[in-house]
Amino acid sequence: APEELALLERLLGLPKGNKYGVQGERKVPVLQTNNGPGLTGLMTIAAHLVKQAKKEQLLGSTAEEKAVVQQWLEYRVTRVDGGSSKEDTRIILRDLNTHLEDKVYLAGNIFTLADILMYYGLHHVMVELTVQEKEKYLNVSRWFNHIQHYPGVRQHLSKVVFIKNRLYTNAH
Repeated sequence: APEELALLERLLGLPKGNKYGVQGERKVPVLQTNNGPGLTGLMTIAAHLVKQAKKEQLLGSTAEEKAVVQQWLEYRVTRVDGGSSKEDTRIILRDLNTHLEDKVYLAGNIFTLADILMYYGLHHVMVELTVQEKEKYLNVSRWFNHIQHYPGVRQHLSKVVFIKNRLYTNAH
């Protein structure tokens, strides 16, 4: 969504001024550029902004990290943005919960664009979860809480509350 790209811009410290639109019924984000045809798609535009801000490390440093970042960005666009049912959401949370079992961030031990866009994409889901659900998806909760406290990420988005004591007891 264009709002997310505006959040990403601010997080990256880029000057405002990019014009975003959406295309088609699936509301694919479009970046209007002054010279040329414009860029289409969340992943493409986000990666472009990261390069503009000279923060390439957010795309991963090693070939493997880059591939994992790419994989989760794709997952974000195809599964998270594509899924709308309760069942879809359950599968997404389950996938993430398993993946994050032994990781701090989606790409392992480094904070990347995948974390940022997955956080923005799941914010509306996490806001709605019950205490029980947050405990059921403990790894997701731990990761989400970590990302929402990452400097510059949350901005004006509401803070999701987690019960601290349960979050860290079995994280050793």
